[in-house]
Amino acid sequence: MSSAPQRIAPIGVFDSGVGGLTVLHELLVALPQEDFVYLGDSARFPYGDRTARELQDFSRQIADVLLARGAKLIVVACNSATSGALADLQAHVAASAHPVDVIGVVGPESNLAVVTTRNGRVGLLATPATVATGAYERAVLTADPLVRLASVACPELAQISQTGAPITERDVEIVRAYCAPLREAGVDTVILGCTHYPFVRALLQRVLGPGISLITSGTAIARRVEHALAARDLETAHVGEGRYDFLCTGDAAAFAEVGTRFLQLPVGAVEHVDLGPVGPLPTEALA
Repeated sequence: MSSAPQRIAPIGVFDSGVGGLTVLHELLVALPQEDFVYLGDSARFPYGDRTARELQDFSRQIADVLLARGAKLIVVACNSATSGALADLQAHVAASAHPVDVIGVVGPESNLAVVTTRNGRVGLLATPATVATGAYERAVLTADPLVRLASVACPELAQISQTGAPITERDVEIVRAYCAPLREAGVDTVILGCTHYPFVRALLQRVLGPGISLITSGTAIARRVEHALAARDLETAHVGEGRYDFLCTGDAAAFAEVGTRFLQLPVGAVEHVDLGPVGPLPTEALA
């Protein structure tokens, strides 16, 4: 049985930028009494063309910060980091002085897509790094071997979302190009395989058509976190609304401004943290 201090500890959440706030939003709705601490690695955004080693190193650094803040559970609210680093991160945290559960986004999304599809054809829109790992193919195959997955790498879509700028005609044409293979494949369900993509959900729905079910990670992750907390007897005893705190590695003011749009709640003060060198930037593509 967990101790009282463990139950009132925060849940840690991280992403390459503000996209993971779409996941945090669902967590705040599903678990309003819990405390959260969110870290956006905006200085090293994008993650979408990072190597597996970079994703593993970044994820370990971030997890160590969240554990130092007392996190009782860690949510990897980044599809690229989940696909390329989840197993390594789980092992790293398990071997730490404060082992906790580490939950990624790929499994919950894939399971939800499999039970949602009516014709057994599922599409995936994701970053190049995520598509390259084959993580979604494996997850869908495990959930239902009869379901077929059509994947499309979208190197520019996260950047369109991350800036929070108004959608342009060029953006619309980019989205049309990404969605065309999925329309040709006859999918009836599409996984939005990056936590930034819900920001352009309306545009994606318009291009794909009203009959296409869009799967996002927020709701599925919230259910998984609820189950994990219950299994570990870690639900908080708070009866009122919990608090949420924000850390970022880049420009704190810019994070707060754009982040408010993603979270759909006031972000407030954002603490800047330094995780060291940014490292080599991707030649193209986005997290």
